Amino acid sequence: MKTTTSISSLSRVLLILAGIFLTVSIFVPIWRIDLDAPQYPEGLRLLIHSDKLGGNVEIINGLNHYIGMKTLHAEEFIEFTVLPYIIGFFALFSLITAFSGKTRLLYILFTMFVLFGIVAMVDFYRWEYDYGHNLDPNAAIIVPGMAYQPPLIGFKQLLNFGAYSVPDIGGWLFIASGLLMAFAIVKEKNFFRKSRKTVTTLSFIGLLFFVSCGPAQPEAIKLNTDACHFCKMTISDLRFASELLTSKGRIYKFDDISCLLNFMKDDSKMRSAKPYVIAYNEPGKFIEAEKAHYLHAEVIASPMGGNTAAFTDASVAGDYQQRFNARATNWQELQK
Repeated sequence: MKTTTSISSLSRVLLILAGIFLTVSIFVPIWRIDLDAPQYPEGLRLLIHSDKLGGNVEIINGLNHYIGMKTLHAEEFIEFTVLPYIIGFFALFSLITAFSGKTRLLYILFTMFVLFGIVAMVDFYRWEYDYGHNLDPNAAIIVPGMAYQPPLIGFKQLLNFGAYSVPDIGGWLFIASGLLMAFAIVKEKNFFRKSRKTVTTLSFIGLLFFVSCGPAQPEAIKLNTDACHFCKMTISDLRFASELLTSKGRIYKFDDISCLLNFMKDDSKMRSAKPYVIAYNEPGKFIEAEKAHYLHAEVIASPMGGNTAAFTDASVAGDYQQRFNARATNWQELQK
């Protein structure tokens, strides 16, 4: 039975890679917050490095001034002073562990790395909360009860801005380093040989995790409350409503299929987004736009004159086609 305290060659390689990844992460953006709004079609981006802020900092500071948020200056954050050294410490520690080959150092390294990651995210949340809630009472624009805290991760709507927070290349390298350390521990514990049942259980949990982190789903439309993103009219008839889901998780709602199509044509960035339409015969049921069956007729009086209805399957569409004396069409034709 193996009783030595020296880690395997594979674990050494993994730790060397982790050290290299952490070193690189010092020199590239770790996190980013993207902001998009109609008045900024190209979007705005705040890049958070280990020692500085980048991207459209001045423009964002100008916008923050109007709503009472404090302006962003790297010199005001002690994190930017110490973070490069902390990451450098973990990079060096990883390399020392790899070359020394001591399993005890591996466990210490991984434990400290996980704890640091938790502390870093808590600190990031605290920073976002402070900037989003401690507002200047004399700001030019004040919305009672409104806070402007960006999301810790994912998407959040802030007035007419969509804010999307996600790791940048440095953050992904940081996460990859932690995974490499974890895999090294798994390797040294002979985890896969000791318990097939546990491996199966963890594999199932991992599968559930990835499924839960999958693409966003359509959001229920609040009738007579939600507004069409294109024509700005209140959505009052679910039979013709539709939604567009971006890769960042933002959802745009429309009161007419024609509004959805026009919005996608006007903004080239939205052509890669996922469109959904609601079934005319089952108001509230979403269908992937590419898979729906469509009918067009004057008697199909949609809110904005698109006069197009979507159906779940061909047989249902055929029944309505005879009733309305309508013309059958498809998503590709509608997009022309």
